[in-house]
Amino acid sequence: MKLKKGDKVVVIAGKNRGATGTIVRAFPKKNRVVIEGVNMVKKHSRATAQNRKGQIVEKPMSLHASNVMLADPKGGKPTRIRIVRKDGKRVRVAVTSGQDIK
Repeated sequence: MKLKKGDKVVVIAGKNRGATGTIVRAFPKKNRVVIEGVNMVKKHSRATAQNRKGQIVEKPMSLHASNVMLADPKGGKPTRIRIVRKDGKRVRVAVTSGQDIK
């Protein structure tokens, strides 16, 4: 998986298609990512001794990594990622513009 925490991505499939956001958490073994403000679900929490009142909390759920693409640093459109070696280090490069990704 070539996506990392902090990357700006665009959702390309599913009910949230077209939405953009930054990756909050990545699960490389499961091939899933959590994007800030995308794929929000409502979780009902019961009133307990520690948490006095019951409430409905909205939280982002994970998406499969194949449903998101990295946003091009130049134009913001979805792009594929190429890995290039520069000075003995692996550098991620956007295919459409050729710019390095932080």
